[in-house]
Amino acid sequence: MLKAVTGIRGAVRSLTSSAGRNATPKVAPLQEAALEEQCILVDESDKSIGHASKRNCHKINGNKDIPLHRAFSVFLFDGKGDLLLQKRSASKITFPGYYTNTCCSHPLMEVPGESEERDALGVRRAARRRLAYELGIPTNEIELDEFIYLTRIHYQALGHDDVWGEHEIDYVLFLQKNNVTLDPNMDEVSEIKWVSKSKINEFVSKCNSPLTPWFELILNHKLSLWWDNLKCLEKVQDHKTIQRFM
Repeated sequence: MLKAVTGIRGAVRSLTSSAGRNATPKVAPLQEAALEEQCILVDESDKSIGHASKRNCHKINGNKDIPLHRAFSVFLFDGKGDLLLQKRSASKITFPGYYTNTCCSHPLMEVPGESEERDALGVRRAARRRLAYELGIPTNEIELDEFIYLTRIHYQALGHDDVWGEHEIDYVLFLQKNNVTLDPNMDEVSEIKWVSKSKINEFVSKCNSPLTPWFELILNHKLSLWWDNLKCLEKVQDHKTIQRFM
């Protein structure tokens, strides 16, 4: 099983094997390579309008602007309803060392099928790919239709360094699975923790690490309602409205 996961990671890394002459100082090699991946640019209605490198989609320009692009946030629950959280590694370019939801990333233009918009299939494919890469969950353990697409949020957040930030239309995906294989990739994730709904506020209050802006927004505004409806998520799905936190 671990051999298969290693193969998945190798395949993903090969998508970004060359960082080129735009190398960014003081960035870990794998994170530097990932800056050349092509994110999907969108307008405020989530219509695809092109693509740009992850570098250009996350670097703050002189006007404090960041190109709007498509992203996703996965919330993985076990059979008891506990939520898996991760702490981003210290080598991450945006919000290193921050605690966040299970997995957060982007569908990529160059990965076949990840730009498909029907039923959010492209985003689901990207989510499965990143769960394998970041957390070592083999792709054969998750079916695409097991991801429940809840809604989209639009937010912007500038990093404390004023160099990197986020500006995303973020697809929120819930997934409930028992006994998934976990083998975290330390280039991406420094620690993981399962947290129950009854303990989430205590965890946050005692956590020595800050929360990522998108996770904090969802936690403060929506997560409790969604968590309460974990067994009947169709009641809280909203594919028409993009929730704005700007």
